[in-house]
Formats: sequence, C-alpha cells, structure tokens
Amino acid sequence: MPPRKSDGPEPGQAPYFVRSNGRGRNVSSASKTRSRPTTTKNTTNGRTGTVRSSAERGATGRTTSSGTVRSPRLTGRGAVLVIVLSSFAGTMIANLTSIPAVPGIIFTLACLATAALVRPVDLLSLSVSPPIAYFIAVVCAESVLAAGNEGFVRVLILGLAARLAEIAPWLFLGTALVLVIAVFRGLPGNLRTLGDELNGRN
Repeated sequence: MPPRKSDGPEPGQAPYFVRSNGRGRNVSSASKTRSRPTTTKNTTNGRTGTVRSSAERGATGRTTSSGTVRSPRLTGRGAVLVIVLSSFAGTMIANLTSIPAVPGIIFTLACLATAALVRPVDLLSLSVSPPIAYFIAVVCAESVLAAGNEGFVRVLILGLAARLAEIAPWLFLGTALVLVIAVFRGLPGNLRTLGDELNGRN
C-alpha cells in the first residue's frame, strides 16, 4: 500500500501559516502609519491642531470670515477732519500762489473723496458738515496769515469776507456733491433711522 502524501509543506520550505521575508501584519501596520497624516501640536494655548505656515497666513492678508478683503472706511469725524485739513492747505496755497480757485478745487475734491469713503452710518453727519468744516479751516488759515499785523481783528474779518466770497460757488458745489453721493449710498435709510429714534421706535 503506497504511503499517503501529507498536506504539509515540502521539505526546505516554511509552513504555510508563516510568511517569508518578514511580510505580514507588521508591514501593513507600517504602511498605515506612513499613510496617516501627521498633526502638529500647538502648545501655546494647550490645544491640539494643525499649525498654519507663516507663508499661508501672510498670503491671506486681512480677510473676513467669507474670504473677502474689507476696504478701508472713514469715520464721520475722520471725514470732517480731512475736509478741514484740505481746505486749510488750499487756503495757504492760494495765498502763496495768488490763485483764488485753489481752495475751491481742493475743497470739492475732499468732499468727493470723503463722501465715497465714509462709513454708511456716518453719511448723515457728513452731509451737513462741509460748510462748517470749511469755515473752521478758513478761520484758522486767516488767523495764521493775519498774525503779527496791526489791527489783527480787522485784518482777520476782511480776509474771511474776501475768502468766503471767492469760495461760495465751490462751497455750494462740494456740499451738493456730498448730498448726491450720500443719497445713493443710503442717506434715506439714515434719515428713517433717525426719525424712528426721535419717535421712540427703536
């Protein structure tokens, strides 16, 4: 009777349940370890998370939560200050160059810029401010020009009268442009809000 062939491995080979060359569960676990993403622990606040690189943070810049960059806006006081300083500089330049139109042109440009850049909530305060801002600027400029002269008050009053007569058309133009731009940017809404507050309907 011939001998039965056993189901075991042939001589010189490892049993079937042993994998050769060290391949097995260790290799699969190592591959999983290599494929697993690494995280960086941020120990500044004791929290674990991924730390963004400085290049990525610098590329984003000043953004909002939606990713859009906010444009700079002037406050109401800042806009009035811009008009005052511009009008003062224009008056001094006009005195040096003897060009009467310089203060009016600079005042009008300042009104256009501030009306376009001021915050919508400050449109109402800006709309009534250009004449007052120019008057403050021209008083300061004429006070500087009249300083050291005999009869300071008389020279100041004469200078103010002459300057306001020259600037009157530009003053109306700049104020009208501010009102027009403010209407398109939401001035009626500010008026309604003011009316509700005055009537006690917050």
